[in-house]
Amino acid sequence: MTIVAHLSRNVNLSRLSKIRPYIYKQNVRLLASYAKFAEHKPLEKIRNIGISAHIDSGKTTLTERILYYTGRISEMHEVKGKDNVGATMDSMELERQRGITIQSAATYTLWKDHNINIIDTPGHVDFTVEVERALRVLDGAILVLCAVGGVQSQTLTVNRQMKRYSVPCLAFINKLDRMGANPKRVLQQMRSKLHHNAAFIQLPIGLESNTKGIVDLVTQKAIYFEGNFGEVVREDEIPKDMNAEVNERRQELIEHLSNADDTFGDLYLNETKITEKDIMDAIRRSCLKRKFTPVLVGTALKNKGVQPLLDAVISYLPNPGEVENYALQPKSEGEYDKILLDSNRDDNKPFVGLAFKLEAGKFGQLTYFRCYQGMLRKSETIYNTRTRKKVRIQKLVRLHANQMEDVTEVYAGDIFALFGVDCASGDTFVNESKLDLAMESIYVPDSVVSMSIQPKNTKDRDNFAKGIGRFTKEDPTLRFHYDVDNKESIISGMGELHLEIYAQRLEREYNCPVILGKPKVSFRETLCRPCEFDYLHKKQSGGAGQYARVIGFMEPLPPERNTTIEFSDETIGTNVPKQFIPGVERGFKEMCVKGLLSGHKIAGVKFRILDGMHHCVDSSELAFFLAAQGAVKDVFEYGSWQILEPIMLVEVVGPQEYQGLVLGQINKRKGLINSTEVIDEWFTIVAEVPLNEMFGYSAELRSSTQGKGEFTMEYSRYSPCLPEVQEQLIRQYQESRGIVVEKSQKYKN
Repeated sequence: MTIVAHLSRNVNLSRLSKIRPYIYKQNVRLLASYAKFAEHKPLEKIRNIGISAHIDSGKTTLTERILYYTGRISEMHEVKGKDNVGATMDSMELERQRGITIQSAATYTLWKDHNINIIDTPGHVDFTVEVERALRVLDGAILVLCAVGGVQSQTLTVNRQMKRYSVPCLAFINKLDRMGANPKRVLQQMRSKLHHNAAFIQLPIGLESNTKGIVDLVTQKAIYFEGNFGEVVREDEIPKDMNAEVNERRQELIEHLSNADDTFGDLYLNETKITEKDIMDAIRRSCLKRKFTPVLVGTALKNKGVQPLLDAVISYLPNPGEVENYALQPKSEGEYDKILLDSNRDDNKPFVGLAFKLEAGKFGQLTYFRCYQGMLRKSETIYNTRTRKKVRIQKLVRLHANQMEDVTEVYAGDIFALFGVDCASGDTFVNESKLDLAMESIYVPDSVVSMSIQPKNTKDRDNFAKGIGRFTKEDPTLRFHYDVDNKESIISGMGELHLEIYAQRLEREYNCPVILGKPKVSFRETLCRPCEFDYLHKKQSGGAGQYARVIGFMEPLPPERNTTIEFSDETIGTNVPKQFIPGVERGFKEMCVKGLLSGHKIAGVKFRILDGMHHCVDSSELAFFLAAQGAVKDVFEYGSWQILEPIMLVEVVGPQEYQGLVLGQINKRKGLINSTEVIDEWFTIVAEVPLNEMFGYSAELRSSTQGKGEFTMEYSRYSPCLPEVQEQLIRQYQESRGIVVEKSQKYKN
């Protein structure tokens, strides 16, 4: 009875029975085992994987097929389907309307007695933080590539993110059924652009409309996918006309593996007979070390190649016990010991978990967690190591897109969620109050686009405040502040689409229509050359006064660090007592919030305090705080400053006939062409263009290419802007300040 109740929550069995008896029986058998899903599974039977790729490579479609073949859902729906249902993982109404993934969605499923936790991530660079936090908590990933588009701009970003967190991956070349599909070219791009030691472990049988199945190079068998939904997997002999290619590609696979794995290399050099098991073991060992990337092929939309991909996930990607996860334990100020966490699925060691995503739902705040050590039971108490606050767990759930299933306990390696936990993204939780551990946090990129925002109706201010409060807490790349000078609220994010989506969500979810102003770029101010300072702050007004003197240098940082600020205490002796140094640092950092040249942040500078003076009575931390601010003002007056602007890496794809026109548009927008490529009468241009010049480009590109041109862009770096742009920014800032002064004088009169 329990199993029947459990099944009815997951799958509409009456619909399944109408599809065909085979898949009905198969799903009943698989789904019956879901009732035991939350039971204590051994570590080697668990996989935590993410699905990442460039926009429109087929990530969500692939996830939909995985859920269907593993019996998790009873029907498949398309991302832009005619039934208006939409894919399971695109649970937000806005995602279904636009046909894009906005938020990463978590689910879990079962394949060949292995628990697989899956996170489907967005492809747009505007939602890159969703990919960052997914990869932070996953053990392996599937890198999906389009057989036509190949390695594109966002593929490079995703690859860089995988490298940052040392996530092993499989590559899946999708969309073999599309016109112009060329998996061999995609493999070459993986080697040249992504620098992967990659080789095929599967080959397609036919391409485009002739895609029939795949050949497995490891087992040397042809695999066909039959039935209405590709659910029947049939193995057969390799087609005779492919024997030569199969032998050639298998030899290439063996050579690449021998370069990546020493054990396998010895077998190859000694001319030992290489078995199927030898190849599989070598792929697994080298894949876990990120020395080799196995490349699989298929077409998710046409239901081919998904089941062998699931087999590869189990065979080649790591279980949580094969990944080393560390926590930081404070040793002294600014120093930490790295503690290796125990991934055994028992309660011998205390619980350690990382909150990697926040989401406000209809039942309150939902916090996504990854358990790294120990186990957690319902009704236990956990502690936030940052705030030292304790929380009692009322509800422990596993997630399937926007659906939840209650569980009583979770173990190391599990991904789960809790309600009613007040925390920030990246907080560490433990179940012992004395345990002082912190997981390494998630990398959050700086926002690059700002817009003014205000509710259309003043009566919606409360809803506006609630919505903004929730969204900024959920998404660390979304920033909100009130600009005192211009008397307007400013919202900042990763791109125009990013801010537009949140404006629409405010209207849909909070019934608060908003007005977005003209986009503003986040410029930065920096020094051109070192400048010394010697500033004395002295104030006497009866009683204890203020006295502080700071001497030192402010100097520019190298170009690769021009988005950061640094403070260095290089004082010797007791001229500046150590208890006043934090005041100097605070004063410097507060001045960096708003530069004096154009009102933008100061970045790419280092403040070095070498010496100073203090008074035994009149000196205080406040006095040194004000002295540091005065020193920065002096450097502004006597130093040489320049403005930096964000440069975007732009990739434009369109028909070859419009290439000259598009090149002219990029040059007009002060772009620097990095590369051009023409494949099958379609051009790809990669260029670096200042973000300030990219507004309105979408409409211009579509109108000049009859709607056939597309472009993607991502943040590349900050670089000095042109003199005329700098002069214009300074003039605008001075004019705005002049207006503010006039108004305030008028008000006083």
